[in-house]
Amino acid sequence: MSVWIIEATDRAINEGKAKSRNQFVARAIRNELAAQKRAEIDAEFAQMANDTEYQSDTEIINQEFAQSDWEALQLGGAVH
Repeated sequence: MSVWIIEATDRAINEGKAKSRNQFVARAIRNELAAQKRAEIDAEFAQMANDTEYQSDTEIINQEFAQSDWEALQLGGAVH
């Protein structure tokens, strides 16, 4: 490990942000893995934006639910 990383980790421990180096490193690894997973999911959503079959299916679903969505909106407005 680089000296500045150890010093920054020890500073975080001294400030009460972690109980130990091990806890700090484990949390950092979990955060990095979660960030990588979010990036994978974001990339999949980005691909969906260019998927014409998905876009077509979505439009069909939207059309099929348009009437019931409108009815639900009207009912919700009447309750207030």
